[in-house]
Amino acid sequence: MSTHDTQITADVPEMPAPRVREFPAQSIGGGLALLLGLVGLLAAAGMIAGATAATATGAKAALIIAGILVGIASFLAMCGLNTVAPGEARVVQLFGRYRGTIRQDGLRWVNPLTSRTKISTRVRNHETAVLKVNDAYGNPIELAAVVVWKVQDTAQATFEVDDYVEFVSTQTEAAVRHIAIEYPYDAHEEDGLSLRGNAEEITEKLAAELHARVEAAGVQIVESRFTHLAYAPEIASAMLQRQQAGAVVAARRQIVDGAVGMVEAAIARITERDIVELDSERKAAMVSNLMVVLCGDRSAQPVLNTGTLYQ
Repeated sequence: MSTHDTQITADVPEMPAPRVREFPAQSIGGGLALLLGLVGLLAAAGMIAGATAATATGAKAALIIAGILVGIASFLAMCGLNTVAPGEARVVQLFGRYRGTIRQDGLRWVNPLTSRTKISTRVRNHETAVLKVNDAYGNPIELAAVVVWKVQDTAQATFEVDDYVEFVSTQTEAAVRHIAIEYPYDAHEEDGLSLRGNAEEITEKLAAELHARVEAAGVQIVESRFTHLAYAPEIASAMLQRQQAGAVVAARRQIVDGAVGMVEAAIARITERDIVELDSERKAAMVSNLMVVLCGDRSAQPVLNTGTLYQ
């Protein structure tokens, strides 16, 4: 494992190992079971109807009892039919024990004595509310995130947590808060990570922590992104002034670097072409005048010197 992967997987919580894993439930095609159930109901109705035509009391009672038993058995057998839509699954339990999961869509038949719980395996979105937390420097910030997820293991989602939807919501908020307090909104050091300047790295760490938090519930994190990131209103104006000051300093530094290069080139060209002989004092005066012109905020006002530099 690389140093980067070690950093990403650091500080993630350790969830308990799952006690149950998903496996396919024993089921058959529902078409045949439906046909047999209908045949059984028709046979039961025929027995009861035939009992009315029977003359012997014993035969009549036998037909009625047989018809009732066949009807009840057919009805109970048809109770094992399940309609599974695409993007859904059925978690099958028999007397409280997990007996597998039906993922094949269509009409399926299982033991009618079992209970079947419907669970969605579609991709879902969860967007957190705007959370107000303190970053690594203690500055109050506001942030929100959206998480794309789906149920990967239906057995874990059903039996490992009480409500897997609420579990994902709570763990997402906890992960977002934990990420926010580990990093500053803006890094003071050039090589430091920040929430605003290193969105890709922070998002990768958020996804890794979310995966570790919800893996026990059988949930797979498809993607996670920050949807809102800003300073809290009470310090937003002060931080805006700080950002503006930093931009002004950076612009001034670039202007000064460019002006120094232009002055150096001008003196070199004058000396090379022997336009005028410049001693140290004249060079200093020229450098001063050019720097004022090039670095000033306002247009330079020309001043005519009718004397000499030394008078």
